Amino acid sequence: MSLRDKISRGERIDFDEALSLYEMDFFELGDLADSIRKKKHGKKTYYNINRHINPTNVCADVCKFCAYSATRKNPNQYTMTHEQIMEIVKDIDSRGASEVHIVSAHNPNTGVEWYLEIFKKIKTAYPHLHVKALTAAEVDFLSRHYGKTYDEILDLMIENGVDSMPGGGAEIFDEKVRDFICKGKVTSDQWFEIHRKWHERGKKSNVTMLFGHIESRANRIDHMMRIRELQDITGGFNCFIPLVYQTENNYLNIKEPITANEILKTMAISRIVLDNVPNLKAYWVTSTVNLALVAQEFGANDLDGTIEKESINSAAGAKSANGVKLEDFKALIKNSGFIPTQRDSLYNEI
Repeated sequence: MSLRDKISRGERIDFDEALSLYEMDFFELGDLADSIRKKKHGKKTYYNINRHINPTNVCADVCKFCAYSATRKNPNQYTMTHEQIMEIVKDIDSRGASEVHIVSAHNPNTGVEWYLEIFKKIKTAYPHLHVKALTAAEVDFLSRHYGKTYDEILDLMIENGVDSMPGGGAEIFDEKVRDFICKGKVTSDQWFEIHRKWHERGKKSNVTMLFGHIESRANRIDHMMRIRELQDITGGFNCFIPLVYQTENNYLNIKEPITANEILKTMAISRIVLDNVPNLKAYWVTSTVNLALVAQEFGANDLDGTIEKESINSAAGAKSANGVKLEDFKALIKNSGFIPTQRDSLYNEI
């Protein structure tokens, strides 16, 4: 049986087969991923009305790919007050947002209560808003810096109103690559331990992969295989999000950005390999809106949301600082031949 036949029959592929997909004809690969997408989601493309809030850029870590941290190339340090954050939340709630997504740097000066109190304030004032917050990297940092176990941090998050976890901090799971690009940050084993514990509490999370820097194709496949393995056990991942590395203002010094062809191949292979992760997101923030729309034909069934404001990727060159207007977003999906479908943060259709 050919590999194409095996995939068409819905059979699981192994590492070597997955890696060989990079050599498959570009359009044939896209067609395979698209057929899986259609079986799972038809022509629906999900989006949500959300706002990203990045409360501080003061960071104890020194990841080479980061242009956001104030301790490296950005000398303009800031830490928002709770009042400033609540003003933003009040504004987005008045305009129909369903999710607030809170991710920031690893600030050693604020105290763990600073994080927990703002979650509680948001959930108390706006109980209908979904609070997505704290990457596994942030959980690991708070655990190390404040002498608490992962279990203690996760329980405190739930007690104070966090509904789900974003997938950040995954980067690439290969430890040799991590050692070069984000030495000292959460390890791959720790990342998985944190998400496993979160899933065991009945909570959902996402998972990312940062690609297009120094990693190899084999590193990407290894990354996907590890996700698939935990998902078989917990079923807790809602969505896989391949993040395209941004080349500007950071210390990796990658001269040429990854090609659109390679991005779309990786998207399609992700859809094929991750047979147990229901959703594949083309995160327009890092891929550009236009390429994210094309990715709908290569397995992606989610384009994230309106976002409104985003600071982390835009600091490295992404054109995402001010989000996308809702009606424009819906029109772009519709005009590309798909059905814009609003969802909540747990992929229930609204």
